[in-house]
Amino acid sequence: MTKPVLTSSGKPRLTTSAMIASIAGEGQRTKPAPFGHALVAAAKERPEIVGLTADLGKYTDLHIFAQAYPDRFYQMGMAEQVMFGAASGLAAEGFTPFATTYAVFASRRAYDFIHQTIAEEDRNVKIVCALPGLTSGYGPSHQATEDLALMRAIPGMTVIDPCDAHEIEQAVPAIADHRGPVYMRLLRGQVPLVLDEYGYRFEIGKAKVIRDGTDVLVISSGLLTMRTLEAAAKLAADKVSVAVLHAPTIKPLDTATILAEAGKTGRLVVVAENHTVVGGLGEAVAGLLMRNGLSPRFRQIGLPDEFLAAGALPTLHDRYGISTDAICTSLKAWLAG
Repeated sequence: MTKPVLTSSGKPRLTTSAMIASIAGEGQRTKPAPFGHALVAAAKERPEIVGLTADLGKYTDLHIFAQAYPDRFYQMGMAEQVMFGAASGLAAEGFTPFATTYAVFASRRAYDFIHQTIAEEDRNVKIVCALPGLTSGYGPSHQATEDLALMRAIPGMTVIDPCDAHEIEQAVPAIADHRGPVYMRLLRGQVPLVLDEYGYRFEIGKAKVIRDGTDVLVISSGLLTMRTLEAAAKLAADKVSVAVLHAPTIKPLDTATILAEAGKTGRLVVVAENHTVVGGLGEAVAGLLMRNGLSPRFRQIGLPDEFLAAGALPTLHDRYGISTDAICTSLKAWLAG
């Protein structure tokens, strides 16, 4: 929910509740429930697709699938470990389960079940999780700031962090076609539309240059690609040229494209992600560069290695450096340093 309040100077200010999951700015183009609608569309062509949730159908947009295919929907209750075990069993019988919950519950509460019953058995389960990173203000119990690091560490797991509604719509049929376990972060509700303006097409394992630039190369995933594109547009007015390389597939990483772009001389290289700076895209890219003998000036934009505060998302994004203005400030400072 949003409501207008007044600042100390008497001007209106927009505040948000702690739990709001939408990260759309005021007036930004959005699309409702892209995951739910894309899954319904995919299921029309693929009768083996089934949907499972752990009492969070409404909050992962799986209720749309449940309405369209009630006989292919399984409400497992607040039992994430049981849900992933059941998803593994369904996959063993030839189904393609899409199992949804919050990212914290999958990556922390049910990690061993995903690791042992899905990944080790190479089961064709698609794990799709809402509230990734800092998209909830409810504090550490609901902030999945380390999920990418945990899922990257599982052998054989494909890990995807989509940017917007346009990419989610394309990613759903792509991961349905992909053979093997997938972990995908989910933006739900009214999801921003960004990448359609750039003619972008999602491909598993591919990073793509969304915007070129000569001063800074930002390698980003998820909502940080949206934020970085916004920052790049603002910085252009100050004659700062920012390239944006969107890397939605965290594993397997598009090593060829990243090395080619990071190898261009004269640019500061920055990795931006809605995730702790420990173990995510930033460290994956840093390790890749080091192993291949590249040593550009390198910085990270990400969440700190600490338990984060509760509060309204705009305040938290400013505080932890992942808002558009905070990204602009960081890039300017690093270029000047």
